[in-house]
Amino acid sequence: MKKTLIKPEFKELIEFREKIDLIDNQILELLNKRIEIAEQIGKFKRKRGIEAYQPDREKEIYDRLCKDNKGLFPNKAIKAIYREIMSASRSWEEALKIAYLGPGATFTHQAALAKFGASCEFVPKKNISEVFDEVEADRANYGVVPIENSSEGIVTHTLDMFSESELKICSEIILKISQNLLSNTHLKGIKRVYYHPQSFAQSRVWLENNLPDVEYFEVSSTAEAARRASLEKNSAAIASELAATIYNLNIVIKGIETGKENYTRFLVIGREISAPTDNDKTSILFSIKDRVGALHDMLIPFAKHKINLTKIESRPSRKQAWEYIFFLDLEGHAKDENVQQALSELEDLCLHLKLLGSYPVGE
Repeated sequence: MKKTLIKPEFKELIEFREKIDLIDNQILELLNKRIEIAEQIGKFKRKRGIEAYQPDREKEIYDRLCKDNKGLFPNKAIKAIYREIMSASRSWEEALKIAYLGPGATFTHQAALAKFGASCEFVPKKNISEVFDEVEADRANYGVVPIENSSEGIVTHTLDMFSESELKICSEIILKISQNLLSNTHLKGIKRVYYHPQSFAQSRVWLENNLPDVEYFEVSSTAEAARRASLEKNSAAIASELAATIYNLNIVIKGIETGKENYTRFLVIGREISAPTDNDKTSILFSIKDRVGALHDMLIPFAKHKINLTKIESRPSRKQAWEYIFFLDLEGHAKDENVQQALSELEDLCLHLKLLGSYPVGE
């Protein structure tokens, strides 16, 4: 057998690679030990009826690792790696099924992957109501739905579902949204563009300046736009990078949205409220009779107990004329003493008060 000769100048490189291989084997051994412990944790949780996914514990792990990280490895990469490590570990505790607003390759799908990692079963649903139904019927452990976009505002369908459902918000995901022009042809060859209304609204300025004379066709989702573009010559779609991968399209132009600070907030819905951390958010809904000063009176308990409100939205109750439901996000956990006092005082003032959830603040 002919022996391969190593050039002297490459010997140092070979030594470095051997060290990397040794470290990789050590990491692999530790990962398998972690999985073995995760399996034992799963048995413990199942005996006691404890949910496999614990948002507070997830945050605790991320925060501790980033705080303890004193080396060159970036914290962002640590979070990405541990997302998949925890996802694989949870799969040995319980095989999680995640319902989301589909179809596949939507931004909601991307958010679900970012939260739960790849070691889950992801179930696309046609609309937000079906996501709630899937979790309520115990056909899925959790659901992921959009709640608001930083430029386009609130998703009213999601708010309306919370007024009817007993499901809780147990986590949130803040996803930076990048709208991309996808196609299998070059920019000048594009004759039609498929779009979802929200992606079009976020990209309108670029499209008007760069593709003013093409045909535009509205479809039900960014994923559907990508699917159509993949089947038709001289067609393009406004969609995510994930959609480009799934539907085998090229990214012709990346980041065509107006303003680069474009974020969408998604909610994880489940059956239980998350345990407190040191950085939580609480969401509630309450109803009041339409009268002068009513909303002002409802907000007094929060000012009194020095609680910061981060969002308030109103919707007609659809049960009685001139009766409104208010959705409110506040800083703190429902188990915090000042939050408990404020909610107790608010309950005495309104027609109906409902705690939607307390959960770690998304990053």
